Amino acid sequence: MSKRKIVCFGPGPKFKGGISNYNTSLAKALDKEENTEVHIVSWTQQYPAIIPREFVDKSSKTDLLEGTDIQVKYITNYNNPASWRATLKYILSLKPEKVIFQWSIAVQGLPLGWLAKKLQQHDLEVIFDLHFVIQKENSKLDQLFTKYGIAHADNYIVHAYKTADELKETFPDKPFKITESGERSVKGEQSIIKLYHPIYDLFQADDSFDVAAFKKEHGLKEHVFLFFGFIRKYKGLHHLIPAFEKVAKQRDDVSLLICGESFWATLDNSKLSTKLKNAVFGLAKKLFLKKADDEREYRPLELIQKLGLENQSMVVNEFIPNEDVNKYFQASNAVVLYYDYATPSGIESLSYNFKLPILATKVGHFPETIKDGFNGYLAEANNIDSMAEQMLRFIENPLPAENVAEKTKELSWANYAKAILFK
Repeated sequence: MSKRKIVCFGPGPKFKGGISNYNTSLAKALDKEENTEVHIVSWTQQYPAIIPREFVDKSSKTDLLEGTDIQVKYITNYNNPASWRATLKYILSLKPEKVIFQWSIAVQGLPLGWLAKKLQQHDLEVIFDLHFVIQKENSKLDQLFTKYGIAHADNYIVHAYKTADELKETFPDKPFKITESGERSVKGEQSIIKLYHPIYDLFQADDSFDVAAFKKEHGLKEHVFLFFGFIRKYKGLHHLIPAFEKVAKQRDDVSLLICGESFWATLDNSKLSTKLKNAVFGLAKKLFLKKADDEREYRPLELIQKLGLENQSMVVNEFIPNEDVNKYFQASNAVVLYYDYATPSGIESLSYNFKLPILATKVGHFPETIKDGFNGYLAEANNIDSMAEQMLRFIENPLPAENVAEKTKELSWANYAKAILFK
């Protein structure tokens, strides 16, 4: 029997960030299924050359694909349409049954829309795995790129009903049918496969890790609240730090642990190439985004000194290598996601893998996945007092790891893969 060949198109494991981790995890889950052959087809450069940011992970030493048969091909350069054609030729040479595109940012609509349209002319299923439809910034240009980018799909995967609603809103004339099993619709309809953000298994707890020694070394106190991941404005660190100050004024046994790279501070600003990128990118931002959406001057970490929280905080303001991720989660009691708005979060998924409760705001999908008082606590968005109250509530009423495990046990990659492979 010939193997079912699946292509996972998206950033390969050499790139930073949640979508790379997600695409790698999806490929590994499919690789574990019987009679499959999985290929990751990846970007060499994911974005327009003007974007002033380093996207390649130059810190991690561990191979996230070790022990698998997954083949990775880095081939697609956003800035080179000839590479788009080479990508199409390569994918078709594999003769895949399915091609799954990771959709996470509107600007990629030009190459992805072109590729999907060409692939639809062949005997295979084109699936878009939608991490969002209406982007956070959502400029007019984003809307155009999104509509072009995801129009040519046979079926879609979403992780929240909100995303399904956004898809219907974007294509009001398309006949959609929602399924949670993976069953595909009859001819003439498109399936929206409502799944979830599976629990990451790329990073595991290390039973030999000495949590007490780590906390003592870094001055971390009994109750540690963790912010993890890229520092972006929508993630609300500028809310979390003042909320934590309110908690720290009432208790002397709390610490705030902030681990993550400032999203727009990864290049050497003294270099001429960086200065040119910043100038061109700044002009593009002014043309297409509201001023409030330009977050290159976003510096929430300055609040720590301003509020006098240096002795209650630990800041690791850099990209965390794969092999170090577990340390920060194992040293923490809860993960804080005080977002302004949210699509399904890789940090939430990562937290569940370490069986950590979540403190989040009542935005996006969080009320779907976080049951207040069971696997986490929910605060009012943009309300620092409410955020502080939930942190104090967690200290006074800690939530057992068993609750987190119970709430998330159905969110497995194995179930996700089976829905994609449904026949």
